Parts: sequence; structure tokens; C-alpha cells
Amino acid sequence: MIDSNILNYSCLEPLNVSRETFPDLEEFRQIIIKKNGSINLISKHTEKISKERHIIDSAQIIDFIDINMPICTDVGSGSGLPGIVLAIIMKHKNSGMKFKLYEKSFHKCNFLKEVSNKFNLNVEVLQKDIFEEKNLSSDIIVARAFKPIPVILDLLHNNFKFFREVILFLGKNGKQVLQDVLKDWKLEYDEKKSITNDESTILKIKRLEKI
Repeated sequence: MIDSNILNYSCLEPLNVSRETFPDLEEFRQIIIKKNGSINLISKHTEKISKERHIIDSAQIIDFIDINMPICTDVGSGSGLPGIVLAIIMKHKNSGMKFKLYEKSFHKCNFLKEVSNKFNLNVEVLQKDIFEEKNLSSDIIVARAFKPIPVILDLLHNNFKFFREVILFLGKNGKQVLQDVLKDWKLEYDEKKSITNDESTILKIKRLEKI
């Protein structure tokens, strides 16, 4: 029987996230909070709302992802949001997708390796500055609370030789940011409203071309 604390993740069921996944997501959240005092993984004032603000917010992009694609890259993973969350979900879907998590911080990389091993995830943690890497390739690229959208698009254009899709989180100023971006970039994209914030949207870019 799943307790009421876990059932708070039930909003993910319409996105084809099984109930069997919820305990792992909740355990990961509790690990983040426990470690947050020493590593500063998330903002202190979001700890009490971390279920919705961080875990569910990260997990909601799962229905934008083709589970048959081989590689997903989180370009600035931080505390594993969304990379570890997605890897947990994919594990329960029996997907063979591999996750590459880029993070500069030594301590955060150690944290990512620890939780990856704990949950037996198909994850590779790379302690590197992704802006210094060249000729990268990935089927899917995800970025959450990483850098401004124009900076991310430049990164994709300059540092990746190949990618199929890019999934980005847009905040409350997202529509204006997108309009500004379209002055410099030609994008083919899908868009959906966030389930955690009425003012936020999720963007899936399928083609990117500099104007």
C-alpha cells in the first residue's frame, strides 16, 4: 500500500508515470533535503514545497520524451533535476535510455554518483564544464534552471554536432523570452503548459537554425 505522502505524486499518472515509481521519487527528494545543508543542492526556501517545485516539475517532461531514444543529456544537472528524476522514471519503464549528466561541481558530482548507484540508474556523471566541450552528440537534451535560453541555444549550436530534440523549461516570462529568441533563431517546436505553474511552459525544440 502506498502512503498518502507518496500519492501526492498522483498528478504524474496521466503522464504514464506508474505508482511504483513514486516511492523512489519521494526517497530521492528526501535525500536532497537531507544533503542540502552541506552541499546546497536546492534553495532553502523551496524545501517545504520541493515535491511539486522540483520533483514533479522535473518529471512532467516525461511525456515529451521518446523512451526508445538511446541517450539523454542533462547539460547542467546540479542536484539531478531533471536528469536523475527522468532516469528513475525510465528505469521503471524498463527503458534502455542512458543519461549523461554534466556538472562542474565536484561535490554535486559525487552526490549524483551516489544517488545513481543507490537507485541503480543508467547514468554517467561527467564533472566537466559543458561550455568547454566540443563535438558533442545526444538524442535528447534537457535543461532546467541552468542558463538563460539564448545562452543554451548558443551552446547547442556551437558545442553539439548532433541532437534530435531539446526540452527546456520556460518561466513566467517565457513567452516574451521566446519572442525575443525568435528574432535570432528559427525554431521548430512544440509547447505545453506546466502542471506546476500556470505561468510556466515546457518547450520541445525539434529543429534549431540561426538566422
